[in-house]
Amino acid sequence: MKPIARGTLAAVVTGVAAAVGAAVATPAAAVPVPVPLRGAEQSLGTKLPEIGGEIPVPVTGEPQGPRHVRGRIVPERAVPQVPVSGGLPGLGMRTPLPHALDDGFDHLTVEAPAAGLHTLTPGLSPDAPLTPPHPRDAGSVGLPDLKVPRTDVVTPALQSTPAAELGLGPGR
Repeated sequence: MKPIARGTLAAVVTGVAAAVGAAVATPAAAVPVPVPLRGAEQSLGTKLPEIGGEIPVPVTGEPQGPRHVRGRIVPERAVPQVPVSGGLPGLGMRTPLPHALDDGFDHLTVEAPAAGLHTLTPGLSPDAPLTPPHPRDAGSVGLPDLKVPRTDVVTPALQSTPAAELGLGPGR
């Protein structure tokens, strides 16, 4: 195999691997946010909950552009819908529950991980108050006719599957 062919083949394989890697990668990531309560726990002399959260980072996708429809002057979806992938914020909490009769502790946990969220922004599809010109119609001399203007609002979409887990157990 010639060196030029090998270089071309390597470039093609590298491009395919990069495209597959980008398609497999998750579009949204969550940034962990701890809530520091250790200092307050030491100064108050009591056990406080351990709290942490996750804040998702939204990522916009590629909108579908306008498309021409026969019989309309203005293209359909003049203001396209934009897909946005992100997530709902997550929460992790573990709090001590003191026993009423002795010095022991149990714990209560709440885990609500960041859930994926996929949305489409609203879109707009206006239509002009004129029809396309009629070049074959002898009566109109190729001029457009008047019609009632119309604007269609493309509704937004929202899709998510949140989950949470509540637990109770012995010990801190």
